[in-house]
Amino acid sequence: MADLGSTANLADKGAAAAPAQGGGGGGDKAEEKTRNFNYPLVKICDMMEELRAEAVDMVVTAVEKHPGNYEAAAKTIKELMDKRCGSSWHAIVGEGYGFEITHELRNLLYMYFGGNLGILVWKQS
Repeated sequence: MADLGSTANLADKGAAAAPAQGGGGGGDKAEEKTRNFNYPLVKICDMMEELRAEAVDMVVTAVEKHPGNYEAAAKTIKELMDKRCGSSWHAIVGEGYGFEITHELRNLLYMYFGGNLGILVWKQS
């Protein structure tokens, strides 16, 4: 029980110290860090350049069409990729997830959009 008490005390001290440090223009830097960027950031991609450009455009269009509805955006991305490149495409749209997948070579895209929204698109037959 001593550990729980000491953790709570440390949290209280940190919360009390934070306002004292935050004065004097520190809010501008905090705003910069939390700003959402509206451009796609491709983290991992092994697609051909032409397919990558089309897939990124499809992802951006789907996410902008369904703001806040990740399930609908993922379904739209999957359907568009199935039509464009044949069946067996999968898509995940969300925040704060990890993954380990098996995919066909030259058919993987992992990107961020709008700051912290992660999109994973891959083909597995």
